Amino acid sequence: MPTGTLIVEAVRQAGLDLNIPCGGQGRCGRCAVLVDNRQAVRSRSELRLSQEDRAAGYVLACQTVLEGDVTVTIPPQERIERRLVTDRIATKVTLPFVYDPKQHQPMQLMALTLDPPSMDDQTDDWSRLKRAMALQHGISELTIDLPTLRKLGTTLREANWMVTAVVELDTWDRPQGPPRLVDVVPGHATNHLWGAAVDVGTTTVSLYLVDLLSGEIAAQAAEYNAQIKRGEDVISRIIYASRNGNLQEMQALVVDTINQILERACGRAGIRPSEVYKMTVAGNSTMIHLLLGLPANSIRLEPFITTINQPPPVQAAELGIAIHPQAHVDCLPGVASYVGADIPAGILGSQMCESKTVALFLDIGTNGEMVLGDCDWLVSCACSAGPAFEGAGVRDGMRATVGAIEEVWINSQTYEPTYRVIPDPKLEAQGQPTPPRGICGSGLISLLAEMFITGVIDKAGNLNFDMGSPRIRRGEHGPEYVVAWGSETAHGRDIAITKVDIDNLIRAKAAIYAGFTVMARSVGTDLSTVERVLVGGSFGQYINVEKAIQIGLLPDLPWEKFHFLGNTALKGALLALLHREFRHHLTTIAQKMTYLELSADNSFYEAFTSALFLPHTDLAHFPSVAEVLAARRNNPISRSVQGGS
Repeated sequence: MPTGTLIVEAVRQAGLDLNIPCGGQGRCGRCAVLVDNRQAVRSRSELRLSQEDRAAGYVLACQTVLEGDVTVTIPPQERIERRLVTDRIATKVTLPFVYDPKQHQPMQLMALTLDPPSMDDQTDDWSRLKRAMALQHGISELTIDLPTLRKLGTTLREANWMVTAVVELDTWDRPQGPPRLVDVVPGHATNHLWGAAVDVGTTTVSLYLVDLLSGEIAAQAAEYNAQIKRGEDVISRIIYASRNGNLQEMQALVVDTINQILERACGRAGIRPSEVYKMTVAGNSTMIHLLLGLPANSIRLEPFITTINQPPPVQAAELGIAIHPQAHVDCLPGVASYVGADIPAGILGSQMCESKTVALFLDIGTNGEMVLGDCDWLVSCACSAGPAFEGAGVRDGMRATVGAIEEVWINSQTYEPTYRVIPDPKLEAQGQPTPPRGICGSGLISLLAEMFITGVIDKAGNLNFDMGSPRIRRGEHGPEYVVAWGSETAHGRDIAITKVDIDNLIRAKAAIYAGFTVMARSVGTDLSTVERVLVGGSFGQYINVEKAIQIGLLPDLPWEKFHFLGNTALKGALLALLHREFRHHLTTIAQKMTYLELSADNSFYEAFTSALFLPHTDLAHFPSVAEVLAARRNNPISRSVQGGS
């Protein structure tokens, strides 16, 4: 390796893998490797390494260059294990219409019986097929791609002139056609026609395998987006992709993830991926750009412009997606740099527009995206919440996998915690508890609320050392509260939340609350007029409403107004896959949506600053929390040991 090569680049050239969750910015400290000769390397930053780490010979691979011969040891990489109870079960999704494939579906199967050629009829194969299509199905105009044309003659002869044509009648950008011949298969095979709906999330990629003849979901699959190893948030991935020609790698990582879950779903349905003839894809603007191999750097740089918000359909072969090579991959329309296709798809999937009441749609994740309106008018915005609620940026944070603490209760008398852990099925089957390994997003919300309500922390997030609890202590990274002692954990280390972690969580919730507050103010309405709060995204399924309100993440509204809908973007992609009018409706939603750029709105900083307290600087915005705090002051022993909700 030449002098000056980053260790992370050397590792990659050696054909090895190394996770870089912050995209190589030196912010996370999780690409630490061990070197045997500190004199042979030079580090730009060691900010995230402890004194013990540095003394042991650890350096950050993304911040350290080679200046001589050195042996590098890569510690075991974080394994991504998934808790997805629906991963193996075909979901039943209720459609808001009675599905009629002949009327709603642009993809059609058409059985054809052709007259074989003879000395009396020397019509070429393509003209012969078009003639049969016109006579038997009334389609007079038909186009064909070169790869399909290359196999046409062989297929017709092998099938003895009895075939099934896979035809795409129209696309969203060409609603009048002309129809396109996607494939010709031997025989009259008209029992199934397969499509796939995909949501490319920053964290998770999810897929429905759908029979386009029945509208039924035959299988589903999900997996963590492999791009995580190159950045846990969109900004980190944009930065990584813009360096050293890494865009191609980022595109390959997400395509590999899609192909992996596609193969898994097809295996469960007993078909080949090449039998899938259409795919719709939702995702935020960065994910869509990286999937298409489009440079995304302009998304993060003022004035925050995308290359395209409504990409045309592209053929699967161009992207490397393993469905039929000539099948169209339709990336759904987005709105702006930070309100991508997942939000209009989420609006469609949540059926927000089925009611004319004012609704607030939230997709809480690495980016907090939100929409307010009644679908006669829609205003949207996005705020960078950061990955704290995904478990990143928190010392003992982790994703919602096996061993993650997902809910916490704190005794108001002893300040001792009780927690629930996402179980390991193998240990559960043996009747053994699963030891904790860290805290996931829902657990962090629960923990922060319990610490505040019981007085372990004040409204600014400062720990109360006057309580005399051994769990409140000063650690290497400052004040902290111990949730689980090392004797209880899987790795033998204490699991704690630090003051730095608390500050990160408060900033994340403040950004989200400020976002929808400013958005409501911009259209002259008050959050109290909101009739429904629709929470999308897989993370939203696990949020405890009471706890989220107590920390000021969600507005203080009656609980019955909150509807946690799961992956609305995936459902929107499904509706767009099945029904051409819903696909056009999706385009209308995106075009109708007014985007509010919060970075250009002076009132956002003021609202954000006001929300940097638990639950807020002005407690009048949170009357239910004020009531709980008053009850605690008046009767400090009223809370039960297991408290919870």
